[in-house]
Amino acid sequence: MTRLQDRLTVIAPDPLATAASQAWHQRLGQLIRNAGGGGFPALLEQALHELVGFDTILINTYQGQHRPLLIHDNYPPERREQGVERYLSEAYLLDPFFKAVHDGLDRGAHRLRELAPDRFEGSDYFHHYYRALGLSDEVGLFARVDADVVMVVSLGFRGDGPRVTRRLMLALRHIAPVIDALLGEYWKWQGHRFQARLAEREPVEAAFDSFGQEALTQREREIVRLLLAGHSTKSAARELDISDGTVKVHRKHIYQRLDISSQSQLFRLFLDHVALVSRQQGQ
Repeated sequence: MTRLQDRLTVIAPDPLATAASQAWHQRLGQLIRNAGGGGFPALLEQALHELVGFDTILINTYQGQHRPLLIHDNYPPERREQGVERYLSEAYLLDPFFKAVHDGLDRGAHRLRELAPDRFEGSDYFHHYYRALGLSDEVGLFARVDADVVMVVSLGFRGDGPRVTRRLMLALRHIAPVIDALLGEYWKWQGHRFQARLAEREPVEAAFDSFGQEALTQREREIVRLLLAGHSTKSAARELDISDGTVKVHRKHIYQRLDISSQSQLFRLFLDHVALVSRQQGQ
């Protein structure tokens, strides 16, 4: 074997010669050719489904604190109100993916449980919204497609479907840079279709700032936000650099001042407030 053949053997290892690799690269070629077209999100869904076999997909665009703008999803009509409309109207404010974007995350593949607070699965958001979808896990592919715009491809997995294994996450992390580039190309050519609608969507982040402002102190409103997002007492204390006991005292005062007796009532009260702010902004 010549030196050139030796080098080619190193450059082109066996994994690239498999049938699975050939199928993926054929699909990748199709994605590249169509990245700037309006049908790209549907092609991306097909390609990712062949790779990881998810159950649900949502492709949302985030800009600052504005409401997410939905680009593509695979929810059937009978599940859209629970899976899509409720998320876009109110539930997104407590979504770990939304908070991650707000905190600056804009690249890579990330599992929901890696980004969520320590008591996320015990939160009312998880039980009333997330669990109602039948999902047991979720992975987000994050891509910054403009200076102030991030797109997130959310892949949902149900309890009776494929599991999110370490190998699956490794595969998604390996292809994340490719998805990032493809989404950037899509936005370059198609972003004008969504930019005006995205800018028009009023931020409901103000709901957090105004919730309980007449009855609660600034510190108490900060604690409300952490508790609603799924932080435990200890986690909230770490976030605010105060003691566990201080958080417990604040929580007791919050309940008293809002005339409630449970976190579920706090959650319901907050969603009612979000709905009110949304209606006021829509007038």
